[in-house]
Amino acid sequence: MEMVPSEENQLVLKEVENAAEEPRVLCIVQDTTNAKTVNERLTLNLPASTTLSKLFEDVAHKAGYVNGTFDLAWRKTGDMGPLDPSSEMSLTESGFEPGKRNFLQLTDKDGEQPQIASDESGTAGSSGLDDRQERFIGPLPRDCTVGCSSDYSSPSYSYSSILNKSDTGYVGLVNQAMTCYLNSLLQTLFMTPEFRNALYNWEFEESEEDPVTSIPYQLQRLFLLLQTSKKRAIETTDVTRSFGWDSSEAWQQHDVQELCRVMFDALEQKWKQTEQQQFSPLTADLINQLYQGKLKDYVRCLECGYESWRIDTYLDIPLVIRPFGASQAYGSVEEALQAFVQPETLDGANQYFCERCKKKCDARKGLRFLHFPYLLTLQLKRFDFDYTTMHRIKLNDRMSFPEELDMGPFMDVEDEKSPQTESCTDSGAENEGSCHSDQMSNDFSADDGVDEGICLDSASSTERVLKPKVPSLNTSSLTFELFSVMVHSGSAAGGHYYACIKSFSDGQWYSFNDQHVSKITQEDIRKTYGGSSGSRGYYSSAFASSTNAYMLIYRLKDPSRNAKYLDCDDFPEHIKHLVQREKESEEQEKRQREIERNTCKIKLFCMHPVKMMAMMENKLEVHKDKTLREATEMAYKLMELDGVVPLDCCRLVKYDEFHEYLERSYEGEDDTPMGLLLGGVKSSYMFDLLLETRRPEQVFQPYKPGEVMVKVHVVDLKTDTVAPPVSIRAYLNQSITEFKQLIAQATELSAETMRVVLERCYNDLRLLYVPNKTLKAEGFFRSNKVFVESSESPDHQVTFTDSLLWKLLDRHGNTIRLFVSLPVQSPGTNRTICQKVGGDPEECSEGSKGNRNSVETILEESTEKLKNLSLQQQQGSCTSDSQKSSDTSDFEHIESPSPSQELDSSVSAVVAVDNRELENRIRAAGGGTYSDPETQFPGEERSDSEVNNDRSTSSVDSDILSSSHSSDTLCNADSGPIQLANGLDSHSITSSRRSKANEGKKETWDTAEEDSGTDSEYDENGKSKAESYYLYFRAEPYAQEDGSGEGGQKCVLVHVDKRITLSAFKQNLEPFVGVTSTQFKVFRVYANNQEFESVRLNETLSSFSDDNKITIRLGRALKKGEYRVKVYQLLVNDAEPCKFLVDTVFAKGMTVKQSKEELMPQLKDQCKLDLNIDKFRLRKKTWKNPGTVFLDYHVYEEDINISSNWEVFLEVLDGPEKMKSMSQLAVLTRRWNPAQMKLEPFQEVVLESSSVEELKEKLSEISGVPLENLEFAKGRGTFPCDISVLEIHQDLDWNPKVSTLNVWPLYICDDGAVVFYRDSTEEPMEQSEDERNELMKRESSRLLKTGHRVSYSPRKEKALKIYLDGGPVKDPGQD
Repeated sequence: MEMVPSEENQLVLKEVENAAEEPRVLCIVQDTTNAKTVNERLTLNLPASTTLSKLFEDVAHKAGYVNGTFDLAWRKTGDMGPLDPSSEMSLTESGFEPGKRNFLQLTDKDGEQPQIASDESGTAGSSGLDDRQERFIGPLPRDCTVGCSSDYSSPSYSYSSILNKSDTGYVGLVNQAMTCYLNSLLQTLFMTPEFRNALYNWEFEESEEDPVTSIPYQLQRLFLLLQTSKKRAIETTDVTRSFGWDSSEAWQQHDVQELCRVMFDALEQKWKQTEQQQFSPLTADLINQLYQGKLKDYVRCLECGYESWRIDTYLDIPLVIRPFGASQAYGSVEEALQAFVQPETLDGANQYFCERCKKKCDARKGLRFLHFPYLLTLQLKRFDFDYTTMHRIKLNDRMSFPEELDMGPFMDVEDEKSPQTESCTDSGAENEGSCHSDQMSNDFSADDGVDEGICLDSASSTERVLKPKVPSLNTSSLTFELFSVMVHSGSAAGGHYYACIKSFSDGQWYSFNDQHVSKITQEDIRKTYGGSSGSRGYYSSAFASSTNAYMLIYRLKDPSRNAKYLDCDDFPEHIKHLVQREKESEEQEKRQREIERNTCKIKLFCMHPVKMMAMMENKLEVHKDKTLREATEMAYKLMELDGVVPLDCCRLVKYDEFHEYLERSYEGEDDTPMGLLLGGVKSSYMFDLLLETRRPEQVFQPYKPGEVMVKVHVVDLKTDTVAPPVSIRAYLNQSITEFKQLIAQATELSAETMRVVLERCYNDLRLLYVPNKTLKAEGFFRSNKVFVESSESPDHQVTFTDSLLWKLLDRHGNTIRLFVSLPVQSPGTNRTICQKVGGDPEECSEGSKGNRNSVETILEESTEKLKNLSLQQQQGSCTSDSQKSSDTSDFEHIESPSPSQELDSSVSAVVAVDNRELENRIRAAGGGTYSDPETQFPGEERSDSEVNNDRSTSSVDSDILSSSHSSDTLCNADSGPIQLANGLDSHSITSSRRSKANEGKKETWDTAEEDSGTDSEYDENGKSKAESYYLYFRAEPYAQEDGSGEGGQKCVLVHVDKRITLSAFKQNLEPFVGVTSTQFKVFRVYANNQEFESVRLNETLSSFSDDNKITIRLGRALKKGEYRVKVYQLLVNDAEPCKFLVDTVFAKGMTVKQSKEELMPQLKDQCKLDLNIDKFRLRKKTWKNPGTVFLDYHVYEEDINISSNWEVFLEVLDGPEKMKSMSQLAVLTRRWNPAQMKLEPFQEVVLESSSVEELKEKLSEISGVPLENLEFAKGRGTFPCDISVLEIHQDLDWNPKVSTLNVWPLYICDDGAVVFYRDSTEEPMEQSEDERNELMKRESSRLLKTGHRVSYSPRKEKALKIYLDGGPVKDPGQD
């Protein structure tokens, strides 16, 4: 049996020649052993003659498990028996149906999870990769071709197969993040026999250097692992750590050629610094001996033949893909090499000054190869710069390269000692001043080290070592064979590298693509030439494949020098010791993985008896062989219960966190291994564990499987309270009658009169009234909540939905708790407050109860006073219709007010009438003492900008505890302590707008209306809207944790039905704020103390949740058709052109002139701006950009669209308004003076049309520049379109060839556009280098302050550096 690739490039079992004709069985296997794999399906398409034992083998191979450690069973409900793994019966004989889907389940065997296949087997578990796609068996279609890596997805390229290490013999490298370029180079060096063998011959001396920072040693270890490891892929983190890189470097993508140069330099430096001399000179100078070549850079005079030249060294040859300005690329490497050595003629203005002729002469300049290295590296320069778009681009043109390259034709064969040639040796001797010293590209001076990316810890002490001169090779033996192609897939902005490398052992080509190593063919190599099938002319590169060769490495064909890879038996002794240490390290890792594989990791919860009674969470890690008793002790220490609860008062139980359900307890199983109790070792479990505690006198209740947990809340209709839950356990097959008996035992209530209500989900209340119906039939599940009430009240006789019980539960389910911060020193803070100062709280409570009628009488009189005062205000103090509507009280609209209604309404009324008189009368009636804060009602409105000045004192800065209560509690009209949902007693004030029919009830209700689609709490006639049903509202004072509630910010804890409208909510808050609801605003506080105003009065509080925070601020609230507007001043010539002035209100139907009239007193009072109505304008504001100028006759919502939280610019005019109609266009212009390198201030130009000619005429008129010399350009970006004076002359699109402004590329269609203009005859000022640098600094500073960038800059690339001292030195001046 063998594996062969199918037409779909999938692996197919080849058993018989006529396998295609044999019926096939489709098996779909669900892996239920792990929560992560339970939703995955393994698919096998097998011949019908396949045996069951072979099926198990295939499933094990595909799932990555060891065969024999799992069971397979039918997924049918009737037959759950496992299949026989040793059976030789065929699939059809075992009940499988060909042509149909056969569903199986992969399950644990004997309670233990399947064992992951080890690294030796070449399956999952070694590299952390998902190999399911790669191990697909059968010719089923897939979305992607098997074998394609996730990093490489070219549709025109695919590997023939993906093979495991056991097949290829090679190990991959794990991509840390974006280190594919590093992996490609490392694999190439590893597959270079001369480099690998030389590295093995070098011996690391631990006494001289830290192994962590030694680059050669870490490379040595990596190469050993690549050669000897049984893993599929290994990490490169140790190598990058020796480079001095941190984890951030893994996310930086670099050029592989740049890395090659920098790493070679680093290796040279490391080897030079070592004191070890026993290794050969070849190893000490390895890089130069293998990779360094020499070339001559010459200039020859064409008149006298005099030649000036110098010797340069190179490590790689850069080959141009497409010459600059050309439309055709070079077709092959040979053609590019010929162009590389092709000389150019220096003539005309480029003539060369000949030392011999003593004049400028025509000359020929070029390069000649003098020596080729043993390993020849060619870099194909695919990355270029497009001067049209000013962006980097990648050239994807086709460039072929041969498998064998003859470099003989490119060797310099001229007679360098001819009489006409002045020679210069590479040792640095000069002759007649025409020759230069050897400028080696890999010179290791301190400066060059930094330039090349090498940071030396002691570079000054490093002596330059001259390279030994190597005799030139015979030109007859300059044939090189290709063995490495480093491929780049992507664009100039980023992509992916991988390497195609030929093994010198067997001549086979392999693809090294990070973790994946696979065999490839010569055809695959040819696909990396690049280019496209058809010719597309100049743009051919844009349509070509983005996957192409980037670096080529050739080796000289010389049998006397060509080395073979060292076998393990031929390793030096120090390498053999290193191999042994690495094997021991791998064994230790394997043992650790085995321990991890046998460790159960499960969530652990515990209701800590001391730490705020909060549910604590942790993770319990216990070996599967540990007993329950040992696990309990571990959990006991983990939850820090030592000294708090005795160990014998703790136990572990099975727990469902989501449903808060105790599934079962483990009585009598203290010695049972945890592996059996938890169902095996799994990466995640479908349940959790709870460490349960008890008091010493208590006994643990047994929890049996099949029981359900019920949280029982006892409801008391007399006190209108719902008690905290009591947990009981029941069975689903119990009847309602039996369930009531169970509740009666736990709560001591009478089962005869008991009503049980099940809350199945939010707001779904179900009365359980059928005695013989089971809990399961009623919809009980694992965890349930029920409410019980048992009394003799007549409420039993009422329909459930009309009963008091339903109303109370409905209120309980919809009530939320809100923390409301009141304004500092609000006028109405002298609410009726009962202070418990020097007296008994009970006495205060009784006093208020006995005088309830007296208090209500006083408040009724105060209500009448408020009505009279409101009428007086309407007649005398209000000057506009909007003010009349605001000041009209809503009390006159309440029909048939009950005493409790008047109680709530009159509290705010008393504030405006006679606070001190009311205070004295209530004190006499109630016998309490009262606070006396400021009570003066504001004479004028406060804007948001004024209120914002107080935000530092009014924001809620401390954490609010739900259980804390102030000593100053508001007296309730009923005076009885009200039981809260959490069981705490609290005196509270209750506001109730109820009809007389509900007068006697204690619950606090409010009314709300159906949303009418408007945002006003008044109708068109100013009448308060009718309310149709009752909603709960209750408030009590609240002291903040930091004590700021005393004399500072006042807070109220509000329990309210979230179905209440914002309008009704504000009306209920009136007694606490001290002003009517139209005189304050509600702000919702979000995370980070961000506040947003709630303005839609007909929306409910359904979006609020428990413990949300609300801030109340004084200021007139919006009415129907009103919008809050922020006004900013536009200062076009200031450094900050946008300045906030005031918050105001604009109304629908108001004209711009009317809004300006209302703004003027605000501006004078708040901003000290005394403006004439004709000397300023309003205009559209879009972020920071000024827009359309609003004319005085424009009407809001008709001519001008307006929205909530609108923003508008106010612009002060130097003279009368020039804008008279919408056909005009206001343009902001600015002159650029190149001779002074200066921009003049903005000037506004008003055009009668969109004509370019008119614009030029206006600009010529205001500047004096002749019309024919005037050029203009549109500004870029947001106002004020700042640009550096060093760039404006070239970067803007000057003098566009258009006749109108409203077409491309200008698109000036609205007011506020910025236009720069200049005199075309004016030349830029000439500057020295120092002056230009100084100006550049000033401009950079100016533009950074204004938030504008100096120029376009793509993603900043981080320079590639390798640090020889173990890490970078932090520069304090560096960003």
